Amino acid sequence: MTSWQLVRVIAGTFILLSLAFGVPGSPWFINQWWLAFTAFVGANLLQSGVTKWCLMESILRKFGLRSGN
Repeated sequence: MTSWQLVRVIAGTFILLSLAFGVPGSPWFINQWWLAFTAFVGANLLQSGVTKWCLMESILRKFGLRSGN
């Protein structure tokens, strides 16, 4: 798996978990402030799409994952 693929898997996982923890109708509801984490991940995805730079991808590359295309 390449770093950009893993970034998307991690972001998708974080979004789904934070929605499960932040939506009052969810069986795993904890607090609505988890929705702020959803917004944070979305803002980072937007920023990385515009600037073509992603901190998570840089970190994963330092751990040895290949970048991919």
